[in-house]
Amino acid sequence: MYKVERLPAPLPTYRLKDLAAGSEAEVVPGRGGMAARFRVGDFPVLAMDDTTLYDEAKNVRGGIPILFPVAGRLAGDRYDRPGKTDACLMKQHGFARNMVWDVLSEGTDGAARLTVVLSSSEATRSQFPFDFRLEYTYELAGPTLRLLQSYENRSPQPMPLHAGFHPYFYVPDAEKAKTVVQTRATWAFNNVAKTKIPFTEFDLTQKEVDLHLIDHGGSESVLTRPGRGGRIEIVASPEFGHWVVWTLGGKDFVCVEPWTAPGNALNTGDRLIWLSPGETKFLTLAITASS
Repeated sequence: MYKVERLPAPLPTYRLKDLAAGSEAEVVPGRGGMAARFRVGDFPVLAMDDTTLYDEAKNVRGGIPILFPVAGRLAGDRYDRPGKTDACLMKQHGFARNMVWDVLSEGTDGAARLTVVLSSSEATRSQFPFDFRLEYTYELAGPTLRLLQSYENRSPQPMPLHAGFHPYFYVPDAEKAKTVVQTRATWAFNNVAKTKIPFTEFDLTQKEVDLHLIDHGGSESVLTRPGRGGRIEIVASPEFGHWVVWTLGGKDFVCVEPWTAPGNALNTGDRLIWLSPGETKFLTLAITASS
């Protein structure tokens, strides 16, 4: 049996539940349309710092922040549009994660389901001068949370698409030494030292890990934590070919982030997706927790 519950305070929240599987997820439209929590049985899949969730002056540290219209940081926080002399200013990871999304629909047919939307506005066009409509549907069934995404270009000109996710997976700091992130990468960009390095394995116990996996290969990964319920499978559409792993010492999370392109892609064009006027791109992300 599936249920969708509305929780009014301290932030309007929608709780998706699969009663048979004992799984649940919470979506907070007012905080960037994000999934704030996901749990299967007694095991939290996602980490959440509630002090950041409930303080709108802060970026949320936890859940699955949505990265659009850029994942990562633009050089100088500037979008230098082709053929234009003036640049648009945009902060790291874009604006979608800090905006209020509207709830379009909810349902319980075959899954607990919630659809949220974000459309362009005067505020978004000052940073990203295109008209768009994003529609995200969260589906919870069994141990899997799916994010079905559509990106529609409503502009009269082609629109660049650079999207990503920033999932904070719950990993106690004391267990990071035994936590494994699956990758086929042999090279990585160390964003802390700002250097390209040969990749052999992760050391998640460092003060900060911020590795962009240059040749990760594919659009999926597995994070394995010690103990029961420790296997988390992340599977995305083939377009999500750039993966980042980030964590901080003393914090109970490890982020495994699928992006469609590297940081600064709006300026470099590296692996950037272009949508024709009126075109809609459909992408998916699925997170499954198991023993």
